[in-house]
Parts: sequence; structure tokens; C-alpha cells
Amino acid sequence: MLVRQIGSLLFWGFVVLSSAVLFPIALIIWLVTAPFDRRKRALHKFTCFWASLYSWLNPAWPVTIHGRENVQPGTTYMFVANHLSLLDILVLFRLFYDFKWVSKAGIFGVPVIGWNMRLNGYIPLVRGNRDSVIEMMARCERTLAQGSSLMMFPEGTRSASGELQAFKTGAFELASQAGVPIVPIVIQGTHDALPKHGFVLRGKHPITVTVLPPFPGQGSVEQLTAQAREEIARVLAGAAHD
Repeated sequence: MLVRQIGSLLFWGFVVLSSAVLFPIALIIWLVTAPFDRRKRALHKFTCFWASLYSWLNPAWPVTIHGRENVQPGTTYMFVANHLSLLDILVLFRLFYDFKWVSKAGIFGVPVIGWNMRLNGYIPLVRGNRDSVIEMMARCERTLAQGSSLMMFPEGTRSASGELQAFKTGAFELASQAGVPIVPIVIQGTHDALPKHGFVLRGKHPITVTVLPPFPGQGSVEQLTAQAREEIARVLAGAAHD
């Protein structure tokens, strides 16, 4: 246990120190590219690199990605993933897809990390706040209309048990209104590595990200929500039986 605590302290210390070094670079990229890169794609790519460092340099988290080829560059998508851990965010950045995050508003207040999220134009949400939900949906509609994809966790929060939770319908309402394809993404292994409510790393755990084929954002919102959840659940069930 002591070894894990020391390892965790070193890891989070590295996150803090590296973020302090990398944020000024992000700020420079934002300043230089702002006049011609309104969708902030260059800054987002740098942020993908920044976040990926923490799994690339950690031998305890070997990450395997399947189905990367299912997403075509230049196409606008609604990405939806299951949510198990804080690490989900880091490993999804490993995809290096162009997208805007929808994330809980509290993270935007975290020094350095939150500042970078604001520079990227990611979209905050205060859970349970009706006005915040309305504003978030409006910003998401504009983002999709501008050609940027979105990344959302339709469970709304991390699963404490590791089991797939019920899906909220917001992502699927947006996809249906914009007529964009929906891409389910399955994350496995992050709950074992760092479960909810914990900051102590749990040793070596392989992590897998599976990008499933997109399906059209057409049909009723209920049907789209059910289809995405069923496809993610099918992959998780298959892994449980392996």
C-alpha cells in the first residue's frame, strides 16, 4: 500500500509540474493560431499530446486502441463513451480526434487544467442546474453547426461500481437535431486502475479503448439512446466472458 501511495504522489506531482510547464505553450499556441483557427484544432491537438503523456510515460497503464479507423477525418460526430474513472479523459485524448468536450463546470475552475479547457472552447455543465443545461445544449448546437464534433459521457458521472449506468438523452437529442452520426466508444480497465472517489493508483492494469462503427443520428431520441447503450453494453459483456 505504501508503494502505491508513493507512486501516486509522484504521478500527481508530475501532473502538476508538467502542467505548469505545458500551459504556457498552450497559451502561445492559442495566441498564434486564434486569428485563423477559430475551431482551435491546433490547440486541441496539443492538448491531446499533453494528456497522452500521462499514459505514455506510465508503464502501469498500457493502452490499446481498437477501431480508430472507424472515424473519418473531416466528418462531424457525436462521440459517446462509458465513464469509469478520471483516467477516461486521458485515454480518450489518445485518440487524437478533433472534438470539444462537454464536462462538469467544476473542472473549469481547476488552475491550469481548467484554464486550458477554457482556451480550447470546451463546454461546461453544472449538473442539475436547468439554466446551465439550456446554455450547454445551445453551445453544443452551435459547435456541431460549425463542424466540430462533441465528446460526451451520457451516464453523466463516473460509475462507482464499474457497471454501465443508465444513459441520459442530451447527446442523442443533439445528434438527432444536427443529423450527425453517433460513435459509441467503450473504455475498459480504467476503473481498476483508478476508481471513483480515489486518487491512489491501483497498480498495473491494461486499458482498452474500442471505437465502434458510427450509426446515423436518425430516429427517435429514445431509440438512439438505447442503441448506443446496447452497443457499449455488448462489448463490455463480451469482455466479461473472455
